[in-house]
Amino acid sequence: MIDFFKYQAAGNDYLVIDPRHTDFAVSPEAIRLVCDRRRGVGADGILYGPLEQPRAGVPVALSLYNSDGSDCGRSGNGLRMFALHLAAQEPGDWVDGREFTLRTAAGDCPVRILDAAAGRVQVGMGRPSFDAADVPLLTEDGTPYSGRAVRVPLTVDGEQLTVTCVYNGNPHTVVPVDQPSPHLAGRLGPKIARHVRFPEATNVQFMRMRGRDVMELEVFERGAGYVTASGASACAAASAARELGLCDGRVEVRMPGGSMEITISADGWVTMTGDAEQVAVGSFAPALRTRLDRLTTARAAR
Repeated sequence: MIDFFKYQAAGNDYLVIDPRHTDFAVSPEAIRLVCDRRRGVGADGILYGPLEQPRAGVPVALSLYNSDGSDCGRSGNGLRMFALHLAAQEPGDWVDGREFTLRTAAGDCPVRILDAAAGRVQVGMGRPSFDAADVPLLTEDGTPYSGRAVRVPLTVDGEQLTVTCVYNGNPHTVVPVDQPSPHLAGRLGPKIARHVRFPEATNVQFMRMRGRDVMELEVFERGAGYVTASGASACAAASAARELGLCDGRVEVRMPGGSMEITISADGWVTMTGDAEQVAVGSFAPALRTRLDRLTTARAAR
């Protein structure tokens, strides 16, 4: 039995758990255990699917989860990894250059494997929303913020920031800074992510433009903490930069784990291109499987 296929993209790692190969029972508790880097396999999240047997010409559905067990509407890196998994499992239907669709809770995404051997994949991430209601974002007095969440003042521990909020399947808060760093992301990231003005929490991006076509980015995710890269975050930050007039239609986003290319069409449609790779295939050892079984039993008894 193969319980997981592990992939990484710029250091952002996910476990593909394919129900055709394992009897893994999805639950927040089981996800947290498997993603735990000390007591489990270790990952930033789980890609569970395909939910039905894949068929050429039909959208392939999967469910995405953060390492804390919460739902992840859409992950740009995760979709690239899952596309490579499909190509490895069903090579006849997902050949290089042929477009297919991955279906997530946040909507359908067109995907194209540009070079399976190199792990290069292109994903259409759609048109983001800057509407505060989609994030959602509140005012300082706790009422819904009205209108577009662009250049919004935000006070964090007495420090005044100016942020732009983007929804592209997940909520994002982009913070232009003079110098992005892991230390800054680790210090302010969790405070912004769980700020009282974000009732559903938010992913956080600390952004600096180097010219109009290169961005430096540090990311703190609401469901995984500090990560070395995030595809959806790169798309959100590029969209925010375009909205703020800081970039044009093509941006190289550089993160500690690696880079990816983001293009934005005139109507706002975002396309992400980057690399991913499989790093491991494995089975849960008896001790871990026993703990997972106990979690399943305890959940059923509630």
